[in-house]
Amino acid sequence: MQKKIFPILLVILFINVSSYTQSQTIELGIDILEKSNFAQISGKKVALLTNFSGRDSKQQLTAEMLINTRQAQLTLILTPEHGFYGNFSAGSSVDNSKFMGVPILSLYGNSKKIPYAYTELFDIILVDIQDIGVRSYTFISTLYYVMQSAAEYNKPVIILDRPNPLGGMGVDGNVLDTNFQSYIGLIPVPYVHGMTIGEVASMINGENWLSENKNNLKCDLTVIKMDGWQRWMQWEDTGLNWFPTSPNVPTPDAIRGIAMLGWIGELSLYSVGIGTNLPFQFFGSPYFSQAFIEYARNLELNAAQLFPLQFQPSYGKFANQGCNGFLIIFKKDNSYTPYSNGIELLLSLRKFHPDLFDATKIEYSKIQMFQKATGTDIIFNLLFKKGTDEQIRKASIEGIVDFIKIREKYLLY
Repeated sequence: MQKKIFPILLVILFINVSSYTQSQTIELGIDILEKSNFAQISGKKVALLTNFSGRDSKQQLTAEMLINTRQAQLTLILTPEHGFYGNFSAGSSVDNSKFMGVPILSLYGNSKKIPYAYTELFDIILVDIQDIGVRSYTFISTLYYVMQSAAEYNKPVIILDRPNPLGGMGVDGNVLDTNFQSYIGLIPVPYVHGMTIGEVASMINGENWLSENKNNLKCDLTVIKMDGWQRWMQWEDTGLNWFPTSPNVPTPDAIRGIAMLGWIGELSLYSVGIGTNLPFQFFGSPYFSQAFIEYARNLELNAAQLFPLQFQPSYGKFANQGCNGFLIIFKKDNSYTPYSNGIELLLSLRKFHPDLFDATKIEYSKIQMFQKATGTDIIFNLLFKKGTDEQIRKASIEGIVDFIKIREKYLLY
């Protein structure tokens, strides 16, 4: 059996609480606001950053609740990538529209920030959207620009906090180098940060990350905390139903897969299951050798196991071609280190298929996307310029110790 040794650093970041399996009852930020009869937005015109995932614990849509209440007036809906219903594919521009007569301003179309012309429509910005806890997922970038707009226009922001589906304990992956900032990575956090959206917003504000020009820009921020959520809880522990946040995130396991394979997929050298019924749970290529398959199936990955099989994507990379590879089954466990798992998978692949690690055969745009997703050029350079396995493992956790210290200031649970 091929033994994978994780850096000691990562081991100390987890407390194994996998014995907790019973679903818990929690109240989300929107539940707390509703219980107060919407006191914090009473009499206000409200702009709501949300999508189809923004719901209370009874599955009622937050936008619809605000439309129906007499305590406040929902005057504008703000939506991120994938649109209000989460049905637009990754990278697709989304137009403005309406929901139940309320105008929707898409922040993944012509605007990333709220245009000044919209400021007369609202007094306050409310945020209720389900993030997935992975740096490259763009909802946090949308939140960043909403907070920046709010600070510039002197509008308060209230975050209705929601669970991190991966839990609040696991932290994995190198911290983003700000030289590689992009919409799939704006803030200097690890690939898996283990924070709720309210905690991330507090960190953005507290660490002065809104101030692109060193002008001490901060927004008037309030976080309405959840009641009953604890850091050890992953999505299945919350008792909540999962509503897809985008077309390729139909389940919590897809999130675990994104955290492990999403950044790898940017190279477009292999299929990561896009175009199958289990996105981000397949990994393969028509060209993988049986020797690699046999070797990789015995990798000891944290809370993930590879099962050899063949699959055929209907679209995406290797569409309508048979692929040799793996189905990845995840164990719900706080020891899960998805980014490190992905590193080990690439190191194994490089061992058997060094031909795939020829930078001259990869489109420059794909290299750029990989560097944006990993938040550095170091990992690409080491992988493709014969860096040692240990050098790559070390680079993949760069900055994580300092991040953990900073993170402590903003943990709400």
